[in-house]
Amino acid sequence: MAEPPQATAVAAEARARGAFVHTLQGDELRDKLAVLDGIATTLRFPGTFGRNLDALYDCLTDLSWLPAGEHVLIWVSATGLAEQDPKAYLAIRSVLSDAQRALGPAGERADNRQFTAVVAAP
Repeated sequence: MAEPPQATAVAAEARARGAFVHTLQGDELRDKLAVLDGIATTLRFPGTFGRNLDALYDCLTDLSWLPAGEHVLIWVSATGLAEQDPKAYLAIRSVLSDAQRALGPAGERADNRQFTAVVAAP
């Protein structure tokens, strides 16, 4: 398996293309709810966020409370969750990937916001 990209390089590249960078420090996030709450805090989800995978997808494919443009979520050190709960890790990664596709240039929810998710090394 390929090594994850370095967070600083991903952030610099995203900023260079004018994207908004949101960094989730995953070192201490070792269960599903902790990661969901971490993403919600990092991306400033509305208080109505339901703390489940469906609600995660809904918020990630909306982002109407954030400025227009590309938003890049960099999940640094995701190994805590991957090691403690591999099933939850894969489920969250799947939602991130689905949301990225939905808000991509050809996605069904593409408007004036794009979403990119990257799992990165510190």
